[in-house]
Amino acid sequence: MGMEKIDRVMNEVIGYDEALVTKEKLEQTGHDFSAQKGNVKNVVEKLHPKRQQIVLNEIRYETPSTSTFVFSKKGGGNLPPFQAGQYINLFVNIQGVSTARPYSISSSPFIRDKYELTIKRAEGGFVSPYLLDQVKLGQIFESSGPMGSFHHNPLFHGDDLVFLAGGSGIAPAMSMLKALRAVKKDFRFHVIYSNSYENDVIFINELRNIAASDSRFVLTEFLSRDAGPDYKGNRGRLTREKLVNLINDPLTKMYYICGPTPFNDNAIELLVSLGVRSGRILVDGNGPPKNPETLDGWPSSVKKGTKVVVQVGKEIQFLTEVGEPLLNSLERNGFTTENACRSGECSLCRIRLVSGKVFSPAEAKIRKSDKRFGYIHSCVAFPTENIEIEL
Repeated sequence: MGMEKIDRVMNEVIGYDEALVTKEKLEQTGHDFSAQKGNVKNVVEKLHPKRQQIVLNEIRYETPSTSTFVFSKKGGGNLPPFQAGQYINLFVNIQGVSTARPYSISSSPFIRDKYELTIKRAEGGFVSPYLLDQVKLGQIFESSGPMGSFHHNPLFHGDDLVFLAGGSGIAPAMSMLKALRAVKKDFRFHVIYSNSYENDVIFINELRNIAASDSRFVLTEFLSRDAGPDYKGNRGRLTREKLVNLINDPLTKMYYICGPTPFNDNAIELLVSLGVRSGRILVDGNGPPKNPETLDGWPSSVKKGTKVVVQVGKEIQFLTEVGEPLLNSLERNGFTTENACRSGECSLCRIRLVSGKVFSPAEAKIRKSDKRFGYIHSCVAFPTENIEIEL
């Protein structure tokens, strides 16, 4: 790799230029960064905190089902940097139940004094209705630092990008778009955006305005259910035939996929049918499957809603329903375990399964070492019979 390309990539890293200036100043006095060895831990904690306090400063109405929540750092100052497409884990306590949910950051990574989280009401959800209906301005929350591997990598992903978004999956796409427009002269970013109802399309006016004024950005709209007579986008769902017509030279592009699980699965299937290799497809985790009983590998004799016993250690046990993620039922019963993505990617929530069986979908990404020693990822583990676990 040429030095010119390395310099181009590094110049896009937030804080890189400032670090070079500091390094040059230190060298003039005969010092370098090794003199700050004792401060490394504090510096790392500022950049990648395990926990941080953030304050809700603004709530913006987006659609009947969606609002954008604007958070700043408690006490002021810059928040930890993030890559466009990453998320933070937001911790809440609702009716005595301590839980958390990961939400993608929709704001630009070059705006350091705030995070914007665009949150859509989840049907039958627990956390999103609380956030949309009950939280107040000035309320203080705890969150993780930014995390996740779903982001644009300028070194490997190139500049010809396609984002397939469904519903609130547009949030990380908006962050990527803002970042690309801020730092890149030559790029192509094509967002293929699918929704159900015309009055519930997030950021649609902003996206249309950018598409009309910036030739580097292309927006393709799909509505599957409700489309008025003035709607000019595509009707119905994205199909292989439509994708072929939309994308030239599909094997040369980098693809990002974010939306509900069925949307993601369909998008992956369509891209694979075009011959796109897996290394050019990046999928955002979006929580446990809502209907695990419909997935391959689910035991046919097990019915969703059946009651099973979860025993924690040798003494404590509680009842849960088949079909509920184990992490959710643990939280409802007062148990906590470290977690972040809640979709099987990060493995922070893994616990040991002592006895009994759980269903772990493919997205659980159970490693060989986990299987060998009996560990499961509780966020995407579904008990199918009485189980005993160790936290």
